[in-house]
Amino acid sequence: MTTTAPPPATAEPAEQPPVEPAAAAPRTTLRTLWRRWRWWLLAGLALLLVGAMVAGIPGNNGYGPFDPRSGDVDGTRAADQILQRHGVTSRTAATESDLVAALRADDTTVVLGRPDQLPRQELTRLAALTRGANSRLVLVAPDQPVLNAFTPGISTYYSAIDTTAVPPACTLPEAVNAGAAQLGGQSYAPAARDVGCYPHGSSRLGLVSRTTGTQQVIVVGTEWPFTNAHLDQDGNAALVLGLLGAHHRLVWQTPDPTTSVAPAEQRKSFDELIPDGWNWGALQLLLAALLAVVWRARRLGPVLSERLPAVVRASETTEGRARLYHRANARGHAAETLRRAARRRAAAALGLPHTSGDPDPAALTEAAAARLGRPAADLQQLLYGPAPTDDAALLRLADDLDDMEWQVRQP
Repeated sequence: MTTTAPPPATAEPAEQPPVEPAAAAPRTTLRTLWRRWRWWLLAGLALLLVGAMVAGIPGNNGYGPFDPRSGDVDGTRAADQILQRHGVTSRTAATESDLVAALRADDTTVVLGRPDQLPRQELTRLAALTRGANSRLVLVAPDQPVLNAFTPGISTYYSAIDTTAVPPACTLPEAVNAGAAQLGGQSYAPAARDVGCYPHGSSRLGLVSRTTGTQQVIVVGTEWPFTNAHLDQDGNAALVLGLLGAHHRLVWQTPDPTTSVAPAEQRKSFDELIPDGWNWGALQLLLAALLAVVWRARRLGPVLSERLPAVVRASETTEGRARLYHRANARGHAAETLRRAARRRAAAALGLPHTSGDPDPAALTEAAAARLGRPAADLQQLLYGPAPTDDAALLRLADDLDDMEWQVRQP
């Protein structure tokens, strides 16, 4: 079957109306990228905002129980802030050197909220110190080794915590002014010279005070009235302010992060250390990612052919492409396009294989020379020669290629 080759590129006729060049591919600009990805960016920003809000939900502040910086229910920040409003200067002591300086200071109240966590040797050294004049040491729920170190002669009795308010039943000014308070925790048996308050039965007391000269040690059986959750109940606030506000300087014992080791039952796993807000945020991000996968993985259906809005004749396409080459001075590209098409059509007419692209140059020129009776060098120059230098040379090349193809097709 013989095919008709499209007409070669010719000079632009004067009588034909100008043909607009084919539209160039649109350039990718920031405006185009914004229109394409804006909804994805906005969705990502919304997820980040929601995650930040969830992660910012107040949770565990990282401070332990009975810490004046803790706002949790078992912290003591409320009592500390009230004391500061009444002119008390507050600070914390975590290391042994801090506690030594606090116990030696004059006119200072030192609170050991976790005395049983102190190492035994450190406890012995602190108890052997000469404490400052006009000072007060408050021991919160101490066990028997702590009592033996600081207040020998006082015995402890372990009992369950009872939140029932207990009347003071003593002459200690701080307890008398406070009235009934929640001292229903650990109880003690005082020595003969001690003052005991808040009785638990006949001989057990929830608070014991011992005064030696200007130094005073107060033993409190529970931390319940000091905490943020119970400071405003009964006479707890008045009792705490009286016990801790006797001097203008107040020092709270806090755990030493370099020496203290949590018991095995208090150690937390990695999952327990992650705040709840981060867990909820990660869950929401995972859900959003799954929804995005389901959305983007929807079935698109079969491929449908679309009819073109207009059918363009081959001659118009050739003329339009020729004008584009002419406007761009692309003579070399135009010549190579004409030669490549002529080589393939000539190879097909001569029965040469060219399935992988251009036919073999030597085979093509020899076969064409044998068919036409022309020198192979002339055909080599025509089919594979240099690019034309001007439009006239390009037109001559197109005519020569057309003549060569016509002669090759002749039987």
